[in-house]
Amino acid sequence: MSTVGQMSVTTPEPMVDESYERPRYSIGEVAERSGLSRDTLRWYERIGLMNYVGRDAAGKRRFSDRDLNWLELIGRLRCTGMSVADMLHYAELVRAGDSTTPQRLEMFRKTRTEVLARIEELQQTIAVLDYKIGIYESRSAAPQSNTAC
Repeated sequence: MSTVGQMSVTTPEPMVDESYERPRYSIGEVAERSGLSRDTLRWYERIGLMNYVGRDAAGKRRFSDRDLNWLELIGRLRCTGMSVADMLHYAELVRAGDSTTPQRLEMFRKTRTEVLARIEELQQTIAVLDYKIGIYESRSAAPQSNTAC
């Protein structure tokens, strides 16, 4: 886990601790923790964005810590504007194993470049807003002349 700004970022890297992969969380718990709806979690599983999700004896979904970390990564990718199709492609690359590392690296480098361009655009937008705010603040601070008779 690393910290970026004020947010903690976990990566779905393999861990040696078996409990990391043990199904333990209900769909409701995962929905609450992730901020995703139960329907979205089911949809992610149905389209293949979530790898195998465990089931308990009653057939109910049980999610592991690995699943939670994966969902966090998917959420971050959504924030970049990455399409569901591209996220699915990434998930397929991950499932295909280490031989796809170069493709994943390229995908993330491209996405990072796109995010940096959006940040630059937003910074320019903030500059325009700050300029306009300054104009309006100076107008509202100036004495108002009362020309009404």
